[in-house]
Amino acid sequence: MRWGSLERGDAGRLAELYAAVEAEDRTGEPHGVDEAAERLAHPLIDLAEGTIAAREGERIVAFGYLPVRQSAEGGKHYLRFSGGVHPAYRRQGLGRRIVDWAVRTAPVLSARAFPGVDAELHLLAAHDNAGVRALAERTGFAVVRTFADMERPLPGDPPPLRTPDGVRIVTWSPELDEQARHVRDESFRDHWGYVAHTRESWTSQITGSVNFRPESSFLALAGDRAVGVLITHVFEARNARREERQAWIQIVGTLKEWRGKGVAGALMAHALTVLARQGYHSAGLGVDVDNATGAVGVYTRAGFAITRRHTTYALPVVQGEARDEAGAGVHE
Repeated sequence: MRWGSLERGDAGRLAELYAAVEAEDRTGEPHGVDEAAERLAHPLIDLAEGTIAAREGERIVAFGYLPVRQSAEGGKHYLRFSGGVHPAYRRQGLGRRIVDWAVRTAPVLSARAFPGVDAELHLLAAHDNAGVRALAERTGFAVVRTFADMERPLPGDPPPLRTPDGVRIVTWSPELDEQARHVRDESFRDHWGYVAHTRESWTSQITGSVNFRPESSFLALAGDRAVGVLITHVFEARNARREERQAWIQIVGTLKEWRGKGVAGALMAHALTVLARQGYHSAGLGVDVDNATGAVGVYTRAGFAITRRHTTYALPVVQGEARDEAGAGVHE
């Protein structure tokens, strides 16, 4: 087994590993080749230092992925770690080795990007994935938050469309993209784990992603000013496995001063109506269960139900230099 970093040419091999993990764990998050290629080309990832991979012949059998998130507003830098081990290679210590690598590497990457700023390493685990949860707890991570996936069938019974006075809903366009980013950032500013988007991160992750669907994304305008936004992504690999067309509502946000006036509900009702017309069989979204804005209730009233829960684990990061064994390039 050879250890090293992921490379730009690994998209096909990484997609194969994602598929094997999905077949075993039913994560609901398989990635196709295009999505894997996008992750490998992500502007926030340093492949040489921010990834690790175990290879058996031409196959990737385990990997870790640690991008440096784009901002540290609020005095804290959050790093979100992800990874996976092929089912045939589990219980051989690979997962522990990758988590240990992330714990050693995060302080170096964080200090380089935001020196002197408090940092925190995050790891997401599905509630029903006992192995990942146990690994997180054994390596010192603590539970900090619960998130949920929610889904609803389409067309179903669409929620009533009641647009607030003075507000109109329009389809996303490039001319409105900067306003969409602004609304997202302002509406999420008081949310747990908030990270503002730069122009580059917004484009690469959201409206420039291969998953973005502009025709299914909308803004609520008061006059010419955006006060709400709804962004839709479609994950083709996931849909192929599910054998249905599902639209994933990636972002729903309303400016703070417009909350409680029906903007989010109007955006959701409009989007669900359009998505049904476009031939989607279901809609899904992710939500912070502990969100003080009552988002779970908003989505429940729109016909969504929780289908899966996830736990976010966190580990404080002390910035500094990693030990020599950190990083890739190790062989066994």
